[in-house]
Amino acid sequence: MLASSASAQVAGAPDFASRAHDLDGMAMRTLACTTCHGAQGRATPGGYFPRIAGKPAGYLYNQLLNIRDGRRSYPTMSYLLENLTDEYLREMALHFSALEVPYPAPVLTNEAPSVLERGRRLVKEGDAARGLPACVQCHGTSMTGVAPFVPGLLGLPRDYLNGQLGAWKSGKRHAQEPDCMAAIAKQLQPEDVSAISAWLSSQPVPDGGKPEAASARAMPLRCGGVDQAGGAQ
Repeated sequence: MLASSASAQVAGAPDFASRAHDLDGMAMRTLACTTCHGAQGRATPGGYFPRIAGKPAGYLYNQLLNIRDGRRSYPTMSYLLENLTDEYLREMALHFSALEVPYPAPVLTNEAPSVLERGRRLVKEGDAARGLPACVQCHGTSMTGVAPFVPGLLGLPRDYLNGQLGAWKSGKRHAQEPDCMAAIAKQLQPEDVSAISAWLSSQPVPDGGKPEAASARAMPLRCGGVDQAGGAQ
């Protein structure tokens, strides 16, 4: 129901970007977020914290719910969110989703070409022998995400990618059930995670990082919090 409510709100997102200097607006009320996530949520230069500006609103809303409700563990954010209502979290998600700010150039990597090729294959093709779907099957052909619930994976720090895949693999991070990312991450070897994060973090972000429009294409796994065929899972 929460995911469905988020989906219903996405199409009517207010023009938060035009209210950047509104002293009572969401831009001012989310300044605590930008302490870690960078000005306007564009992330900090090489840190652990991810970009949240321009991410699909439904995805951001689900992550705020996950952190507030204990499925994702990050004590600082849990403390900030613990007393906020669903509606307020939705407004926060819509605010950051509406921001269009440029991405920095990708970070150069010293990884061997063979490592990068391994990462590229897993992202683009998956590994059918191990039942691993390609990342592009869910995150979009350009890896910029799919509205309204699936995030892009380009433009994220390598440390963050490693940390989140590791958290899913170890059971420290959870999403709404069925938790498809946990199922995938648990099949990845450490060398897979390193290769995937190296390749993703070294790629430029196309088209300003805008997520693709919602697709009717079936996802390879059922994922909680993702609206499929009109019904929230």
